[in-house]
Amino acid sequence: MHNNRIIITGALGQDGRILSKILVSFKYKVFGFIKPKNNKLKIKKVIYKKIDLQNNKKLLDLIKNINPSTIVHFGSDNPSYLDLKTKDFLTNNILSTKNLIDAIIKTNLKINFIFANTSQIYLNKKNKIINESSKISTPNIYAKFRVKIINYLKEKKKNKNFKYSNLILFNHDSIYRNKKFLLPRLTKAIINNNEKFINEIYESNIQGDFSHAEDICDAIYLLIKKEINFDNLILSSSKKTKINSIINHLIKKYNKSIKITKKPKKNKFYLIGNNKLAKKKLNWKIKKNIFIAADEIFNINKKNSL
Repeated sequence: MHNNRIIITGALGQDGRILSKILVSFKYKVFGFIKPKNNKLKIKKVIYKKIDLQNNKKLLDLIKNINPSTIVHFGSDNPSYLDLKTKDFLTNNILSTKNLIDAIIKTNLKINFIFANTSQIYLNKKNKIINESSKISTPNIYAKFRVKIINYLKEKKKNKNFKYSNLILFNHDSIYRNKKFLLPRLTKAIINNNEKFINEIYESNIQGDFSHAEDICDAIYLLIKKEINFDNLILSSSKKTKINSIINHLIKKYNKSIKITKKPKKNKFYLIGNNKLAKKKLNWKIKKNIFIAADEIFNINKKNSL
């Protein structure tokens, strides 16, 4: 390990926390970039730097001083749980990410850039198995930001010193998932006997490709370790899972008194990510699944409710 220094932006989000723990356990020196006002509980042995990614000079100086082998970019605002205007969300995220890419190039250092993208860039597809060559669509503002960055990465690829990987991450959850996302809300509803909410979700009949976040972050660790790059790389379970199956699992295991009274609507929409390339090139083995994540989220929410 000739250079074990890693920068993670959004280091106190779900993926940032999990990847930090993995890297620290393998003796990497992790620098977590977080927002100036972020005071969440921090991970031991991670060196945190409060930084506004739109502060070009400070950003460039920090990267030069740290001289990392890899920068993993998780940091972005998410309109699904922040009170942000659509225009501000798009502008802020594009500007911050471009500043980070430009700063990497300006250092003239050999730094691998890993961009955490999302399967939402394919949401206009229906019942499709998505692979690295699938055509991108832009159905929502969250995906629009991501697609613009993909195009910016391709443009900057002309610089021979700039190496990057664009990771397409399908749905993944853990105990660190924001409480406003679906699984934390579902587990709390089961704890609180909120049959109305559970039945509303059951009726929606949501289905898709769901993973445990630890498996996804383990793949990112392997990518860092092997020091290789991919224009596109899908990280997913490669399985279709119904949210209703997770609901049934949780009810059977934790609260059999809850009654399902709604019938699931016809919903044939789903996307599955083909993870064969990641498994082959990274020697990646999936160790957990979304049902384990649901159990873990339930148990921590139950503990917190006592």
